[in-house]
Amino acid sequence: MANLSIFGTHSDAGKSTLTWLIGRLLQERGLSVAPFKAQNVSNNAHVADDGSEIAVAQQFQATALGVPTSWHVNPVLLKSGRGSAASLIVRGEAVRTQDVREYYRDIDTLKPIVSEAFAHLDERYDVVIAEGAGSPVELNLMDKDLSNLYIATEFDTRIILVADIEKGGVFASIYGVYHLLPEALRHRVIGVVVNKFRGDRSLFDEGVRIIEERFGIPVLGVLPYVPFNLGFEDSQSLMGYAQRCRDGAKQVAVIAYPTMSNYTDFEPLLADEDVCVTFVRGAADLSGYDTVILPGSKLVLEDLAWLRAQGFAEQIKELCHASVHPKSHATHGAGTSVPQSRAEARLSDTTRIIGICGGYEMLHKHIEDPEGVESAPGSAVEGLGIIPGTVRFERDKIVHRHGERYEIHHGISLSYPDGYVTDTVLGTFEHGLFADEAFVAYRSGQIGAFVDTMRPYLDMQRIIDHVR
Repeated sequence: MANLSIFGTHSDAGKSTLTWLIGRLLQERGLSVAPFKAQNVSNNAHVADDGSEIAVAQQFQATALGVPTSWHVNPVLLKSGRGSAASLIVRGEAVRTQDVREYYRDIDTLKPIVSEAFAHLDERYDVVIAEGAGSPVELNLMDKDLSNLYIATEFDTRIILVADIEKGGVFASIYGVYHLLPEALRHRVIGVVVNKFRGDRSLFDEGVRIIEERFGIPVLGVLPYVPFNLGFEDSQSLMGYAQRCRDGAKQVAVIAYPTMSNYTDFEPLLADEDVCVTFVRGAADLSGYDTVILPGSKLVLEDLAWLRAQGFAEQIKELCHASVHPKSHATHGAGTSVPQSRAEARLSDTTRIIGICGGYEMLHKHIEDPEGVESAPGSAVEGLGIIPGTVRFERDKIVHRHGERYEIHHGISLSYPDGYVTDTVLGTFEHGLFADEAFVAYRSGQIGAFVDTMRPYLDMQRIIDHVR
């Protein structure tokens, strides 16, 4: 059977969602399906079933498809570093921090690893659906591309284009991308999906005719715009979240600093009508919020400096001023003091500050970086001083998972490695803090409902005819 590539006409066109959506519809026809992305650039990572580090998008796709995860679904991951550098994760393990120019210079050394991963999945599943990255026709980068042209060429995949009509220019983007593809790949394009259409679908009938007759590209579907608050991969997808808040809902501020990571931590809160979440991206008055969350961060020291520059440091200290006598502290050898359920953890009536991973590290009195993991070797800065003690960055990264919760961090709390809880402050290295059984059931229901909504709008028979 043939495998599929999902190419976007631009970033955030809907490739990630279409990957698992088409996968689910192929599964309904009795085929086994695996998601794949050769290279992802994202600060949002998860711990796979094999203990490796992969992008959140591929973890979510696998969850939606009900398949186990390993590094093979995302063999190369790049995360933000200082300046023009990036943290390179290969086969699920952090290998080095590298200047982006050096990364592109050495790109050929990664191709055998990407091929190994794809071949591994190809042997085990009927169809591998390979999500592309950005646009496949960035002319200055086409020879350095792993996720689009390399996979499509190396593994003879059939290609589906996806275009976001909401951004405008949908005809130009479809026509331009198609005609800028190498001729050999143009012949493998089986059609285009027009995504995020609002209003009366019949108003686009003429648009479909133009794409099919004038461009010569079959239209596989025109999908309606449906907010989907799950699987946030990047800041662009996060901007599209929609939320319903009941009167009297608890007001929660998430401080969205420049390298905020692991946005999916907040999906359970966005799904809860008794919680109203605001992502605060600049100077603001925090006094009106019941709880303020400091989320994960890829560059803790830089985000801490940003947080201070925005005037948040003193406000955060004021919010947790009542924190004097901890009610329980985790220490070496003791069980975690971090609450075990979403309702208990998040939002007791007194919890004012929650720090998750990098945010937890910022709450400490001192932060040290002796090996230069994030900054110059030997660097030491003052944290917010809310938690007594020191966080130290270590070269070896902690990566492990237990159920919905998982940890990915270089920082070690020397005094409270397993978390810190007082009446007003909760700090933890664990992502997935709010994901309880009710949210897992909600997530499954939302995925199923989304598939049911989109099923009538996709020409799956045409897709099946091309993969069989």
